[in-house]
Amino acid sequence: MKKNPNIVIKFTNAGSSKDEYKALNNALEAGSGIPDIAMIEYFAIPEYVIKGSLKNLNDYGTAKYKDFYTPGTWNAVNFNGGMYGMPVDSGPMAFFYDKEVFDKAGISEPPSTWDEFYQDAKKIKQIGSYITNDPGNAGFFNAMVWQAGGHPYSTSKDGTKVTVKLTTDKGVQKFCDFWQKMIDEGLIETKTKDSSDDWYRSVGSGEFASVISAAWAPGMFLNNASEGAGKWRIAQMPTWNAGEKVSSENGGSSLALMSSSKNADAAYKFMEFASTNSDAIMSRVDQGGFPADLKTMSNDKFLSQTTMVNSDGDTVDYFGGEKFNAEFAEAAKRVTSKFEFLPYDVYARSVFTDTVGAAYMGQTTMKEGVKAWQDKLVEQGKSQGFTVNE
Repeated sequence: MKKNPNIVIKFTNAGSSKDEYKALNNALEAGSGIPDIAMIEYFAIPEYVIKGSLKNLNDYGTAKYKDFYTPGTWNAVNFNGGMYGMPVDSGPMAFFYDKEVFDKAGISEPPSTWDEFYQDAKKIKQIGSYITNDPGNAGFFNAMVWQAGGHPYSTSKDGTKVTVKLTTDKGVQKFCDFWQKMIDEGLIETKTKDSSDDWYRSVGSGEFASVISAAWAPGMFLNNASEGAGKWRIAQMPTWNAGEKVSSENGGSSLALMSSSKNADAAYKFMEFASTNSDAIMSRVDQGGFPADLKTMSNDKFLSQTTMVNSDGDTVDYFGGEKFNAEFAEAAKRVTSKFEFLPYDVYARSVFTDTVGAAYMGQTTMKEGVKAWQDKLVEQGKSQGFTVNE
């Protein structure tokens, strides 16, 4: 680290997502082996703030970076008046589609509304494909509810009260009604686990005509569904009302400073460098990451990118010459910033499959699954000492 040569950084790979959180939680419970810095996804930040595990970065004057980051990522690391992470990447949602399949179905443009998406799904089914796949994924569910204007969760400023209103939230109800119709009419494929080998084969073969995913997906397409190269394109997410410019996020992570750190000042210097220095940011972008800052998203080289380099070192025009980063940058601008995660969202996602997920297999309905999910979340909140409102 040339700017601070006296600071030595030791990296430890504790796995991703739930594996990392398990290792981190074990260290916190034991009171030993706790890192100075942890990479924490946006949805998990409230959980660790409530536990008292993260240091409030406002003490370092981080308010000056409010206009540096996108509204969505800035909001994601701010909780109850404090800032608890430095955003390093983001996941604005977009609509990926196989142009060959759409052309074959007689569809000249990607859907701009969810009603058009429904109509297109019927046309695509007639030629033997599905407009998309969803086996029941909590991250995707939240992103869709977010875009629909949902606000099913909130936490009081003192961190003692939680509101869980999945069964009455208008955004949740809107998405559930629509997705239930798609499932009932057999318009989406629900059996193939996302990101599995079979899933990538279906993406490459045209069985799945579109994927509603985030800006981190292109590299995964490139290296795991190479048969789709040149066929796929990217557009903005369909919206609920014509003419709207609304998107959401799925994924993204931050560097968080653990409150137990004995090297807090040095750790913050590294965090600040890694998350705001242009060279540091571009080193991640070059490996397929999508930035969280507005400056990079307005960089001409970044916005004009039309190709990617795969794991074999080959340059691939996967999206037919499209400037895909420009689409994602526009999606990032459309993200509505007012969405809260539960202060135990890691747990919430772990029980999604057994509740709402059952609806995708026809074992219950979306709304019944949501009710079962809510019951578990209310019970968990109370067991954690929260006052829970429904």
